[in-house]
Amino acid sequence: MTLDELNHLDRPALAAALRRCCGAARWVEQMLDVFPASDKETLLDHADSIWNNLGPEDYREAFTHHPKIGDLNALREKFASTSAWAEGEQGAVRQASDDILQALAEGNAAYEQKFGYIFIVSASGKSAEDMLHILQARLLNDPDDEILLAADEQRKITRLRLEKLLSA
Repeated sequence: MTLDELNHLDRPALAAALRRCCGAARWVEQMLDVFPASDKETLLDHADSIWNNLGPEDYREAFTHHPKIGDLNALREKFASTSAWAEGEQGAVRQASDDILQALAEGNAAYEQKFGYIFIVSASGKSAEDMLHILQARLLNDPDDEILLAADEQRKITRLRLEKLLSA
């Protein structure tokens, strides 16, 4: 979809398109006020700025709209509207060994138990092994620091998905 096409969507259709990029309701609502957007970079800058002014409850809400890294069944079932994007973002996981997939599953469980939300990482361009190492390192973080790291990863994912939306 082009920026011009996005600019001309009615509000409900625009909100639905934006939700594919980020599941935080307050982000979507505030993004609606950005339209019509003058250009792609301005739109992306607004998306970042709005995200960076939200809080932990918004971050956690957005995280619920992602499958766990390595959970290919969840990619297909729960997240059908964004599964093609998420599968592409997590493409390296499909080639991972069973040992790596098992370690990711165990790490995801430990992460969720410690922090109360799923492990979020901008997976594009990362191997399954890379993601496992990042997960293991972030498990050592303090919860106050980790929520900010996870939020920045969500910001990167949202930006990437907005770019994908505009190239679809």
